[in-house]
Amino acid sequence: MIWNELPRPFLILAPMEGVTDVVFRQVVAHAGRPDLFFTEFTNVSSYASEKGRANALERLEIAPTDSPIIAQIWGQEPAHFAETVKALKSLGFSGVDLNFGCPDKNVNRAGGGAAMIRTPDLAVECFKNARENTDLPVSIKTRLGYSRPEEYQDWLPVLLRERPAALTVHLRTKKEMSKVPAHYELIPEIVKLRDEISPETKLIINGDIKDRTHALELHEKYPEVDGFMIGRGVFANPYCFTDHTPTREELMDLLYLHLDLYEKYSKTHQVSYEPLKHFFKIYINNFPGASDLRAKLMETHSIKDTRNVLK
Repeated sequence: MIWNELPRPFLILAPMEGVTDVVFRQVVAHAGRPDLFFTEFTNVSSYASEKGRANALERLEIAPTDSPIIAQIWGQEPAHFAETVKALKSLGFSGVDLNFGCPDKNVNRAGGGAAMIRTPDLAVECFKNARENTDLPVSIKTRLGYSRPEEYQDWLPVLLRERPAALTVHLRTKKEMSKVPAHYELIPEIVKLRDEISPETKLIINGDIKDRTHALELHEKYPEVDGFMIGRGVFANPYCFTDHTPTREELMDLLYLHLDLYEKYSKTHQVSYEPLKHFFKIYINNFPGASDLRAKLMETHSIKDTRNVLK
C-alpha cells in the first residue's frame, strides 16, 4: 500500500481546483516533486454519466512524472462513487481520496465537499461504497468543521471509525476558508483522536504550510503527524518541496516549460487560456519590473501574446 511506502514525514502537493492539473504537476515535478501527488478533484457523477465521462477522464490523466499519485473524487451519490473507483486502478492510480472538505459554493450546493460535514451518514455511505469497490487504499480529505472549529470533536471520529487509509485535515472550517490562521493548536487533540480510534490511519495536516523546512519544523513539534500537505505555498515557491532557492532564470525556465506543456495539452484537451494567467505570479515576482511585466501578461489573450511580451 502506497501509504506505507512513503518516508516520514512525507510531503504532498494539495489538490487545488484549476491549479494541480496534469500540466502544473509536471512543472512542480521538474522543480522538485513531493512524495505524493493528488489530482484536482473529479465529480463522480460526471464520470458516471455518458456525457461527462470524457471530461472526467481528462481530469484524471496522469503524466509519467506523476507517479505515485492519488485520484481525488467528490460527489454526493454513493453509487457513483462505487462506479468511479472501479476504473481508477486501471488508470494508474496508487489510491483514491474522497473530498469532504472543498468550500466551493457550487460544490457545497450540490451536497459535496464540505457539505458532507453536515450529512455524516451520507459521507460514511459514500466512503463505504468506494472502499467496497476497489482494492486501492481509500483516504479522506476534510476540514475541522463547517462553521465552528470545535465540530472536529464529533466529525473526525465519524470518519476515523471507518478506518480510512489516511486522513488529511485542513485546520480550518468551511466558513473560515483561508481568512484565519490554521488552528495548529488543535493538532494534539486530533492526534489523540486518531490514536484512540484508528491508529493505523496516516494523519496528514494541511493549512498554511509554506515549504519543506516549515513542514519539518512542524514534524519536530508534532512527531505523531505522518505527513504534511502544501497548498498555497507552491505559489510563493514552486521549489517548496526542496531546500533549493530558485534564481530568476530558473523561475523563467519553469514558466517557459509551463507554456510549452500548456500548448501540448491544448491540442487534445478542453482548456482555455484565461486560467493560465493565475500562474504568472508564481514565476514573475521579486525582481525589478516584475509587477509591470505581470500587468502586461495579464492583458494577453493567447500563448503567442505571452511569448511576445516575454521577449
